[in-house]
Amino acid sequence: MAARKGSSKEARRAELGKAVERALLVRGLEGLRLRDIADEAGVTPAAVLYHGDLDALVHAAYQQAIERYSQEREQAANHFTDARDQLRACIDKGVATGPDDALTRLLFEYWPRCLRDARAAALDSALTERQIAVYSGVLVLGQAQGHFTLQDPPRLLAASFVAMEDGYQMEVLAGRRTRTEVITALHAYARAVTGHDLAGNP
Repeated sequence: MAARKGSSKEARRAELGKAVERALLVRGLEGLRLRDIADEAGVTPAAVLYHGDLDALVHAAYQQAIERYSQEREQAANHFTDARDQLRACIDKGVATGPDDALTRLLFEYWPRCLRDARAAALDSALTERQIAVYSGVLVLGQAQGHFTLQDPPRLLAASFVAMEDGYQMEVLAGRRTRTEVITALHAYARAVTGHDLAGNP
């Protein structure tokens, strides 16, 4: 019985997390109210408060979004053994599909809070470091496999990949650049720093 109660509580918490995400995408972080989350979840504000206040719920939603984003990229890269395929997959998975890319929008909705909230800043730093680690690992592997001739230390190049992505993501979310344009730009950077053309034949 206890196990079933625990499972039910976790299920409710997971559904509430989804409701927070939906409300964030509709209202934005600055306009978000507890009532918006309650409406999305189909419950009363008091029922939402049982799981935490507004800041705690938003923080938890951001944590979950980071984990999903990171896991999806890591799994995409780990699907391959050849670093060239890993790098191609890493770039592909890291670029928003368009202005309506829900997961990427969630991450960027929360970003401004990092400027004045230490907990938010710590989460954002963890996300950045996790993405750098993926790129760095791929670059080191590509060098070991003889596919890449790196022009600078792997971590420095990996950090630049992530910084470029972050800048371009806003362009995609704002509708000023297409996903294809951004991937082409990142492939060009990859070619310049690894000596390998990802758009060409393996």
